Amino acid sequence: MLLHPAFDPVAIHLGPFAVRWYGLMYMLGFGAAWLLGRWRASRPPWSQAGWSPLMVDDLITWCVAGLILGARLGYTIFYDFNHFFSHPLDVFKVWHGGMSFHGGLLGIALAGLFFARRKGKTFLEIGDFVCPLAPPGLFAGRMGNFINGELWGRPTDLPWGMVFPDPAAGGLPRHPSQLYEAALEGLVLFAVLWLFSRKPRPTGAVTGVFLLLYGLFRGLVEFVREPDPQLGYLAFDWLTMGQVLSLPMILAGLAALAWAYATSRRAMPKP
Repeated sequence: MLLHPAFDPVAIHLGPFAVRWYGLMYMLGFGAAWLLGRWRASRPPWSQAGWSPLMVDDLITWCVAGLILGARLGYTIFYDFNHFFSHPLDVFKVWHGGMSFHGGLLGIALAGLFFARRKGKTFLEIGDFVCPLAPPGLFAGRMGNFINGELWGRPTDLPWGMVFPDPAAGGLPRHPSQLYEAALEGLVLFAVLWLFSRKPRPTGAVTGVFLLLYGLFRGLVEFVREPDPQLGYLAFDWLTMGQVLSLPMILAGLAALAWAYATSRRAMPKP
């Protein structure tokens, strides 16, 4: 059995202001995406396809706005609609927590669609460029959850079961599901996407791999993650909102891969 280190959620105190670890993790994720994106845009095949570091600056700016707005609105709609319907001004109290990855993904998708139209690119071209930049931010976000001691897993008797300081955790050893997600959604997904996208792939294939693997990884971890208390299990004493929202990602990923490779085969010259 392990004990959670019970970190102070505030990283830096600046007089009356407090800089929280979770906010720093968001900044780290955005910074990593920006640096990796500029690096990619300056090298072939991306530079030959019309990408430039300045385009990445614009794209990341739009994605940051889409992510924050989408993640917050997604949480209010998917996870705690009744509360925010009764207290609509609470949607602006982001310091109280409550961000949804799936909502953030929709926000980024809308930002990418707008950016694609401005730059004369297709939506999937934008997706293929952006998706390999996302996992470092996912890793940082899950580490922020772990530092805050939130979104812990279900009780377990495994040797790495961890006791979290939150009284709601009941003092029971639980799966450190934040670390599972950091490893799968962050490290593993980054390695797969970065290696897969190093060679030219049919348009939409990289996006498809991202959607498929994230949906699978998230759906699997949800089996050991404690569901949100205001929702609980949606059905069968195991189905969670995270799994329901991840299923369309899996289906969309499979569809994107099938479309990408079918289109590529049709475009190949026939002997």
